[in-house]
Amino acid sequence: QVQLVESGGGLVQAGGSLRLSCAASGTIASINSMGWYRQAPGKQRDLVATITHSSRINYADSVKGRFTISRDNDKNIMYLQMSSLEPEDTGVYYCNAQTVTLLPQPKIADYWGQGTQVTVSS
Repeated sequence: QVQLVESGGGLVQAGGSLRLSCAASGTIASINSMGWYRQAPGKQRDLVATITHSSRINYADSVKGRFTISRDNDKNIMYLQMSSLEPEDTGVYYCNAQTVTLLPQPKIADYWGQGTQVTVSS
């Protein structure tokens, strides 16, 4: 089991910056990749960025050049530095961790945090 707790959301004006944090606890060693997803009101949850244990990174096209994902494996914390924020970035941001275990049988599992609200005013 993995527990995830996000922090750092809030209200910011367009063009501003925020940094989100996600602290992981539990069976940390089984975490293969982590990521940030967001859900705007009335819309589905979409990928923002992911980072693997070896720091391979993937971004949604809409945030490339503005957001930076990073991961401190020693502290078990993942970050999302968001700059040049736009009203379209508004939503609840969720932290995700995907675990891979091999015994007793191969299994992939997804864990989610409770979400943190980000609101960008125009």
